[in-house]
Amino acid sequence: MTDNGKIRTAVVGAGKMGAIHAKVYSTLPQSELVAVVDVDPAKAAQLAEKYHCPAVTDPAEILDKVDAVTIATPTTTHLELAKPFLRHRIPVLIEKPLASSVREGRKIVSLARRYDTVVAVGHSERCNPVVQAMKRFSIEPKFIEAHRVSPYPFRSTDVGVVLDMMIHDIDIVLSLAHSKIRRVDAVGVNVIGNSEDICNARIAFDNGCIANLTASRLALKTERRVHVFTRQAYLSVDYLKKSGIIIKTDPNKDVVEWIRQQQGRSDFNPASVNWLDLLHIEPLEIDDKEPIRLEQEAFLRAIQDRSFRPEVSAEEGLAALRCAQQILRAIKKHKWD
Repeated sequence: MTDNGKIRTAVVGAGKMGAIHAKVYSTLPQSELVAVVDVDPAKAAQLAEKYHCPAVTDPAEILDKVDAVTIATPTTTHLELAKPFLRHRIPVLIEKPLASSVREGRKIVSLARRYDTVVAVGHSERCNPVVQAMKRFSIEPKFIEAHRVSPYPFRSTDVGVVLDMMIHDIDIVLSLAHSKIRRVDAVGVNVIGNSEDICNARIAFDNGCIANLTASRLALKTERRVHVFTRQAYLSVDYLKKSGIIIKTDPNKDVVEWIRQQQGRSDFNPASVNWLDLLHIEPLEIDDKEPIRLEQEAFLRAIQDRSFRPEVSAEEGLAALRCAQQILRAIKKHKWD
């Protein structure tokens, strides 16, 4: 900690996500950004100069100078970079996915437990204001449909679309379903690289919930939507526009009964009914807060007070990774011919 009680933070990785984390750390009142680390000295220096802190190429140089770090580097490097920090009991926020394999993810979780150190995972979509708005409802989803597509991003080429994009929706679906996975079916196609660029997955849970996820990084435009069907309500959410609606069942009970009664009448004309007039639609009440800021605030709060948890814990990050691996195995099993 600094003399004024601030948490000394650093960012490992000076790419796009590292730059975002550095920007937010530099503005949080409880944080002081003390270093930027990158194997490319020019990248490290450029970002460090912007936030008036030292640039470093070797993470070992900051082990005695930081209280918390964010690792925003290629997925294949997460385990090796996290190891020394965790062994020094330095809390780590690791950009999603937690690791490039379940085996490596388990090692990170094991290190966090062994050294009793906070590990958060950067599933920033969980901190999206619309997802936070959904959390305020006690919903029991029966069917979830997620659609996440975009043009090719020319980043995260070390992993396919499942670990690059779909992992966000996997994490959200797991947090909503609150059940063990019973079965996973999936198909995927690789077009540009050796990994899948398009994937559709269907996940069945023990509690009966079904989730249908689609991800593509070969689309003509960017879309990020989710629809949640429950006994209590129907929710439709647009992550990009940070907007959503909810249709609740309770206010519509009289309408449903009226429709049932009309169906038995010979003079009832369904075309004369304006369905939208019969629905009780409310916009989601959304607190528009920057997801990375919320994510970092939760991470730092968990460091200061261990009774709190990060927005997405290492265990939750590992659960998302396990599901992703099941999807990847299902893709390999699928026969096109």
